[in-house]
Amino acid sequence: MGKTVHPGPQKKSMKPAPEHWVSPVPFGLGKIKPKHIRDTMKIVWENKDNLGYAANIITKGVCDGCALGVSGLYDQTLTGPHVCTTRLNVLRLNTMPAIKPEILHADIDELRKYDSTELRRLGRIPYPLIRRKGERKFSRISWDEAMDMIAGKMRTLEPKQYAFYLTARGITNESYYVAGKVARFLGTNHIDNASRICHAPSKTALKRSIGVGASTCNYLDWIGTDVLLFWGSVASNSSPVSSKYMLEAKKKGTKIIVVNPYREPAMDQYWIPSNPESALFGTKIADDFYQVNIGGDIALMHGIMKHWFNMEEKTHGSAINHEFVESHVNGYDELKKQVQGQSWEAIIESSGVPKERIIELAELLARSKNAVYAWALGLTMHSFATDNISQVANLALLRGHLGRKNTGLMPFRGHSSVQGSGEMGADPFVLPGGGWDPATIERIETLWGFDLPKWQGDIVGVTLENIVLPEDHERKIKLYYLSGGNFLETMPDPDFIKKALSELEIRVHQDIIFNTSTLVDAKEAVIVLPAKTRYEQEDGGTSTSTERMVYFSPEIPGNKNRIEEARAEWKIYLDIAKRVKPEEAHLIDFTDGFAIREEIAKANPDYEGIQYLKNQGDVFQWGGAWLCEDGICPTPDGKGSLIPVEIPDLNKKPEQFIVTSRRGKQFNSMVYNEVDPLNGAGRYDVLMNAADGQKLSIAEGEGIVVYNGFGVFQGKAKFVEIVQGNVEVHFPEGNFLLPRGRYEKFAGIPDYNITVHVEKAERYHARKDTDYLEKPIPELETEVG
Repeated sequence: MGKTVHPGPQKKSMKPAPEHWVSPVPFGLGKIKPKHIRDTMKIVWENKDNLGYAANIITKGVCDGCALGVSGLYDQTLTGPHVCTTRLNVLRLNTMPAIKPEILHADIDELRKYDSTELRRLGRIPYPLIRRKGERKFSRISWDEAMDMIAGKMRTLEPKQYAFYLTARGITNESYYVAGKVARFLGTNHIDNASRICHAPSKTALKRSIGVGASTCNYLDWIGTDVLLFWGSVASNSSPVSSKYMLEAKKKGTKIIVVNPYREPAMDQYWIPSNPESALFGTKIADDFYQVNIGGDIALMHGIMKHWFNMEEKTHGSAINHEFVESHVNGYDELKKQVQGQSWEAIIESSGVPKERIIELAELLARSKNAVYAWALGLTMHSFATDNISQVANLALLRGHLGRKNTGLMPFRGHSSVQGSGEMGADPFVLPGGGWDPATIERIETLWGFDLPKWQGDIVGVTLENIVLPEDHERKIKLYYLSGGNFLETMPDPDFIKKALSELEIRVHQDIIFNTSTLVDAKEAVIVLPAKTRYEQEDGGTSTSTERMVYFSPEIPGNKNRIEEARAEWKIYLDIAKRVKPEEAHLIDFTDGFAIREEIAKANPDYEGIQYLKNQGDVFQWGGAWLCEDGICPTPDGKGSLIPVEIPDLNKKPEQFIVTSRRGKQFNSMVYNEVDPLNGAGRYDVLMNAADGQKLSIAEGEGIVVYNGFGVFQGKAKFVEIVQGNVEVHFPEGNFLLPRGRYEKFAGIPDYNITVHVEKAERYHARKDTDYLEKPIPELETEVG
């Protein structure tokens, strides 16, 4: 039986739905909400020097913002034009002129006065730059000089002593693929990417639960499913176009449930600018919120399953889809035994959700023939993240919510083409079309015509730590090659990161703009290479959306502010490789973008069809409409596995809080608004429960200190609807509270949650002379997980 093919975009319902309106008052006047029209006008003004080119990007290119995959103004979910402020905010990166020479070549301390937002606004990197040890300014360098210096350094180093990293900034599948191939050609497996830091546990968990590490369903499956369950995701903020799909789903009777510690305003009420009805009257998105403790998700899911098994004891088949489980699932008895061994007391304490509420959710899911489970960083950025997601898969497998219309498991991806980065092999654990296993290694060696290094590459956090190893250590990283990215603002323990970056002998920043990490010293030299954007890439490029749609984005001519010396990212990688190993250059040659796509189709069989993408609007979906169609998983026996997982112990003492980070109006670490238009919070506001404030004699707006044995965060109290005992700070500002070196046990991503103390600023500072932060006090050294 062939795979079902995605039917393409569906027509929107034109019937008004006043039952979903937030308010009859037009445009949400008087409410805290984004000012979409005003923001759009600001963006038009910002791009006024290159308006024609900006318009062409919006109407002809594939969005380089979120991973929904809007191509031009259209997508594969709903008919009609789509555009959002996330996409408009990143537009200027593609249209702006070069940084003015007097700023570009200013004293380094002058440049360091700018924060990342200000650096971004300076403009694009115009030509290759170098700043050698002791030099106060960047100076111009030719491409040949820059490439020869990098290649010369690589030839003096062992391959275990240099590392590559690629961000999610509009990078195409072609660039990810060539980077992965070049790294292995040069003999290193130290290659990692931004996607792995965010969603590696999704891939790892889904692989072990159902045999495939991608979304099993489509956005179209939201529309008309019984329940759409968002877990630790603020989809309307990260991917605003998705709010259109949610409204359409609600009109078809879908219940939207959000599980999150904070009752995120954007998932509660939202004004969808490109939908006239919603733009006027707003949309009540969530039908219900389950406010769970940070790290309490596994316990909540245990509670759901525990009630299901109780229901089963009374009436067989009332909660578990036995037909599906018997035909398509392993491990039922082991999971049942483990869940039944959990006490309600432990479940309630860890989750923070009352028993009757858990039962309500369990019964709703038990009644639901169909459900789609979507999750984001609220589940993935924990030390037990893989277990979090396998537990979600357990729910879907027990109910048979897999492999058919209106059901499935969906890691909700943040950035355009992050789905493709691992599938192209830009990851220490994978190669194109497979893992780091003997069969895949042999297959890729045959295709590429050279031997791959057989040692295991390190993840990004470990390669950064390895910079400070002793001089003679075989894994001491001495050269780091970065395609975009800013570790200072994305990794835990920024002070250590700054020290590590400055101890590299050579650091290469291949990018379109400066950021704060570009300005850190290096022992020998910092080299900056100007990259083309995806819209300037010769022969176009492709990106893979959350729902496995591979879109073609054409090269878009007509940039008035064209950076003459910028080069396509994949071409820069090839140039380096050929200079390091000139005698083997023929093994790494691609004449054009079409040749890369031809080889991708051979290297990753899922991508058969990418070689035919040539024109604007071309798209195909790998794997068909649903993975695990009809319940048949790509595992040795065709079955999914139920994975018993433990309720994690967060080691939280009664007087402590758990802190997690949240995003405001930003694109990863690129902040676009100092005040979050969704809740009025400033970047240094600490979101906390008013009852916790009362207990600590903290008034709203008062200065407070959040601290632990790793760092200190000074901010202001902002009272919101968040579960008591939990606080949230903005990312990256709050990263000083996070220790380095604590990784998720299966997927290796950093943990972005930790136990902290919260105190009035005046009380904290009054006691500072005791130096208690300088002394290792055991109660301050606790860890999450």
